Amino acid sequence: MTAALNAVAGERAAALATHLTRAGIVVAGVVPPEDAAGGLLDAADALVLQVGRRALTADLVAACDRAGVRILPLCAGDAEARLAAAFGLGPVLPVDADGWAVFDALAEPAPPAAAPPAPGGRVTAVWGAAGAPGRSTLAVEIAAELSRGRRHVCLVDADTHAPALSLMLGLADEGPGFAAACRHAERGELDSAELERIAAPVGVGDGRLDVLAGINRPSRWPELSEARVIAALAACRAWAPYTVVDVASSLERDEEIVSDLTDGPRRNAATLAALRAADRVVAVVAADPLGIARFLRAHAELRAAIGPTPVTVVANRLRPGTLGIDAHGQIRRTLERFAGIRDVWFVPQDPRSVDAALLAARPVADAAPKSPLTLAVRRVVAEAVAAAPPPPRRRRGRLRARAADPAVAP
Repeated sequence: MTAALNAVAGERAAALATHLTRAGIVVAGVVPPEDAAGGLLDAADALVLQVGRRALTADLVAACDRAGVRILPLCAGDAEARLAAAFGLGPVLPVDADGWAVFDALAEPAPPAAAPPAPGGRVTAVWGAAGAPGRSTLAVEIAAELSRGRRHVCLVDADTHAPALSLMLGLADEGPGFAAACRHAERGELDSAELERIAAPVGVGDGRLDVLAGINRPSRWPELSEARVIAALAACRAWAPYTVVDVASSLERDEEIVSDLTDGPRRNAATLAALRAADRVVAVVAADPLGIARFLRAHAELRAAIGPTPVTVVANRLRPGTLGIDAHGQIRRTLERFAGIRDVWFVPQDPRSVDAALLAARPVADAAPKSPLTLAVRRVVAEAVAAAPPPPRRRRGRLRARAADPAVAP
């Protein structure tokens, strides 16, 4: 006969204890969920736990493992179910499940322990030259498109100059976010469970999109050091199949000229670290004469920073008014002539859809799923981002790296 420790909050605890007894389960005790790790575990075969951030902890799971106690999670919503899944617990029952449902769940064999996620996730950095070419908007849309088909995507705001993702998606920027992830990563404490706690979920289609919000004040940039960012992105790579990182435009690396501290913080360390850690860089260029000129000046610095990492160039906000006839051809010829870029993707200007998304604090893919912008980004993601295998970290020659990009201009 199974003995279960009842760790459910409120009046529900007594009712569930009665149901469990009627179902033939011995109730070893009734405790608040936060006190489930007490001495009563030794008398139980199973722990029926109402899941919550304060109740389901790594210490509790470790104590149950040592005592040989199975945890059966009762969840009030999706957030609790995700927390239980992060610890590899299942099956998940609703918090109002009766004793017979608990009996049936405990009668099933315990699921095998989940293997730790393989560090094979892809990291895509979204960068653009100075002048607001729309990199944050495209970062959100790329992440939203990657999440289609029930995929898990982590969206990271690593912009230390003008972070914007929290404002765009209606998230509170007072939360822990990416800075907290970096601090935990430096101490070796950033695992899947901690990322679940820190990240802010954003409902999008049938996928799962978790956001690590940026710093709420640019003056906090020293918190995003190079070592911290590299460690945090490595944890994100192991946590989610896809990680999209929004970075700042500046690629300056000469801060040591004005600093006597050779190992001191660097203003653009987060940007450079994210670009070097990425498997692919999406380089955003504003489709107007000023944006193209700025991009051409910065492109050489980008290549020097990332080496042979593949780059997908996206001309954003394409419209005929700024370039005249054959805007596509003019941009292609200019980029090929002055930067050797043969393949360019185009995203049209779509102010109505972008405004609707900003008003609703949602991705454009949710606010206007049939918009020209959404369809253009969908093609970029399907053919140049998601379909590309993770490239080898070293290749010979920059021309071969460029030729390997599967970007195809429309």
